[in-house]
Amino acid sequence: MYYVPQSAYITVYIYKMECLIFLVFPHHPCYIISSNTAYNLGETPLEKNWKKNVAWFLSGQTISLFGSMLVQYAIMWHITLKTQSGSMMTLFVIVGMLPTFFISPFAGVWADRHNRKYLINGADSIIALASLLVAILFLAGFEQLWILFACATVRALGQGVQTPAVGAFIPQLVPEEHLTKVNGINASIQSCIMLVSPMASGALLTFASIEYLFFIDVITAAIGIGFVSFLVKVPSVPKTVETGESENSNAASYFHDLKKGFSYISKHKFILRLIILSGVFLFFAAPPAMLTPLQATRNFGAEVWRLTAIEITFSAGMLGGGLLMTLWGGFKNKIHTIILSCVFFGIESIVFGLVANFPVYLAVMVICGVTMPLYNTTSTVLIQTKVDPAYMGRVFSVFAMMSTICMPLGMLLFGPLADHISIDWILIGSGMVTVLLAIPFMANRELREGGKAPATSP
Repeated sequence: MYYVPQSAYITVYIYKMECLIFLVFPHHPCYIISSNTAYNLGETPLEKNWKKNVAWFLSGQTISLFGSMLVQYAIMWHITLKTQSGSMMTLFVIVGMLPTFFISPFAGVWADRHNRKYLINGADSIIALASLLVAILFLAGFEQLWILFACATVRALGQGVQTPAVGAFIPQLVPEEHLTKVNGINASIQSCIMLVSPMASGALLTFASIEYLFFIDVITAAIGIGFVSFLVKVPSVPKTVETGESENSNAASYFHDLKKGFSYISKHKFILRLIILSGVFLFFAAPPAMLTPLQATRNFGAEVWRLTAIEITFSAGMLGGGLLMTLWGGFKNKIHTIILSCVFFGIESIVFGLVANFPVYLAVMVICGVTMPLYNTTSTVLIQTKVDPAYMGRVFSVFAMMSTICMPLGMLLFGPLADHISIDWILIGSGMVTVLLAIPFMANRELREGGKAPATSP
């Protein structure tokens, strides 16, 4: 039941090529490379029409996300209903998340070095191409599970590029004082899509085969790319170039930038502890996030409508949680909001293991959905407000690495275990551990102080 935002893309070129491109395309931004810094010409600070840019950007991402979620649910349900295996679900999580872990460090450097719009659209294009190939193969009669696993791998690579690019791009669009509200609105929009897409996916699968959903993903991705390419206009963040760097040292400089990113995080005690908190939470969130569809199939019945109902109720809760964050914004100390969401999520996991009535199960799923934006939105805002813009992409990439390694690690433990013991007991145990681990994190001084302090440099 985890949400994987899919808009992303890859375009790599060195700084000197920026000026060459400018000579051919007059509207492309040009950078003057000095011995220390790359300066952007012809672009202004955050413009007054930022609301229009945000509206176009979120609209494009929403359209693209809709097609992506149709495919996401279709793949997950297909594997769940065809295999009913915890091990196969574990494999799906691994191939769908582990590639993100490996590409995220480099994607973070790309997001800090290159045009983030190009990165977002490039990854969208790669994911759409993968969907197109799967649709063609399925139409030709090659309906093999490994094809879906391969598609999930490509989508994970796209997500790995997308996550730091979009995370670092939003502060270019939005004034800092409006970040919490805009991220809350974005969470609400995503929740609306997650509310509608399982219904749409379930309805489409009742009278159409899975390959047609992949074609829809291609169309929505193309629309989203068009919105971001032609309607969103924002200034670029100046790129930092080390003294003596040239195109001949570009490969080495990538690793140097990567090392600087990890060094920045290690010196920034608050961000480092926030990353550790995220990793621990995601490890023990693996059972309720990934095994609840399998649990419902085993406990209540293997029907698509039950899986659809689970996703709809969870998404409805996320919509409410996103609206709550838009209106409320969380506690003044944002770490309190994050810890509270972790405690709630642990309690909900325990209740999932105890409930034997499907309507009550769905009610708990709504509450679980409300909890997620409290954690996700607050964590995102903390990074966007605490991290130096020059390191924003790399920090977001490390967060993506944590999410894409810790949850698969959790599934490596809990997934195969689900084939030998009841998922109910797994959910109860992981929920209890989540609640107990919230105590030392709440007591951590760096987290408490960082949650309420103004933005600082390490």
